[in-house]
Amino acid sequence: MGDPPVADQATRAAIEAVWRLESTRLIAALVRMVRDVGLAEDVAQDAIVAALAAWPATGIPENPGAWLMTTAKRRAIDVYRARARHDQAAARLAHDLAETADEDPAAGIDHVEDDVLRLMFICCHPALTSEAQTTLTLKLVAGLSTREIARAYLAPEATVAQRVSRAKRTLAEAGAAIEEPSGAERTERLDTVLGVVYLLFNEGYSATEGEDWMRPALCDEAVRLGRILTALVPGDPEVLGLAALMELQSSRLAARADADGEPILLDAQDRGRWDATRIRRGLDALARAEARVAAAEPDAEPGPYVLQAAIAAEHARAASVDATDWARIAALYERLSRRTGSPVAELNRAVALGRARGPEAGLALLDQLAGLAALREYHLVPSVRGDLYEQLGRGEEAAVEFERAAAMTSNARERELLSRRARAARDTGTSGFSS
Repeated sequence: MGDPPVADQATRAAIEAVWRLESTRLIAALVRMVRDVGLAEDVAQDAIVAALAAWPATGIPENPGAWLMTTAKRRAIDVYRARARHDQAAARLAHDLAETADEDPAAGIDHVEDDVLRLMFICCHPALTSEAQTTLTLKLVAGLSTREIARAYLAPEATVAQRVSRAKRTLAEAGAAIEEPSGAERTERLDTVLGVVYLLFNEGYSATEGEDWMRPALCDEAVRLGRILTALVPGDPEVLGLAALMELQSSRLAARADADGEPILLDAQDRGRWDATRIRRGLDALARAEARVAAAEPDAEPGPYVLQAAIAAEHARAASVDATDWARIAALYERLSRRTGSPVAELNRAVALGRARGPEAGLALLDQLAGLAALREYHLVPSVRGDLYEQLGRGEEAAVEFERAAAMTSNARERELLSRRARAARDTGTSGFSS
């Protein structure tokens, strides 16, 4: 059998795009209705299978999210009716669902603004390990593939797949409450929720794989969740810090790619296209976070999100790459590294040192990181090394590093960007600085 017609390919791509946009809210709303995480995911998947069968012939409906919700609810009704012969409680739930099956389908998705947030707290149930909490939330809430989560964790795909399966089984066995926690329990789960929101944002800011350099819809969803969290926990410096960080980083989105989706590196970006409103929001949230830290204890060290927001603020305040206070950024990354032990923070410090003190200083730190297992398959390591070699005029060595980085990334846009940089390093020595 040959390739499907172009129209069919286009429709399938459109359906997959709809799924990316709608799956999180769909699953979150279904969890509230059916009170079973595994079943919610199953019937949501059934709905997209039905869409793949129906929409190529009928066209994508005007409100695809509502269509998927209606289909998923009807599938859930079928499941509960099948169970009803053995479970009267399921029969009552089937009756309740049946009564609403033909109501306005959009109401099922928009019923409560933080259906998604509720789902996040459910996925962060204390019966799960911290890794399982984050992995399950990325799968159900962010809609990331197993491969994307594996790249975010720098972990094997098989390990991530096992975590997802075990997490759902553990929730079912624990009889996990399908309600948003409150009080002390909510506080206990908050750190994991913050981590998940930030990973969601990062996947949108620099997509792990696929044809797109960025996935702005994921960034927007993460920013929205960050704003909800600041309303839910208004006095927590790290909540404010994360909100500030995402506002500041997302302010650059429009300038990070051209009209054709080709990446634009930081030193070539038109800063006039950075979103001034988001910058103001970010700087305001950062100021409130820093004030909370200072009020708690005069010499207290800010948390990781506050430190990262302070770094983003230095970029936001600078008129250009050259006008950026790279020495302060390097110092902030050093504090972040001490606080978290993150090798990625040290990698970023090498970039900042290269700008503040010269590329030799950046390479010296990079050499110290060479033996770290966590960075061994991380494509940004050779990319940064290529940057530093390029600044030194060592074009051939830079090209080799950019080619290594290109071979390691799963994102098509980034791979082509790195390949172009390799060719440029050999031909002209033209440099660029990644954002």
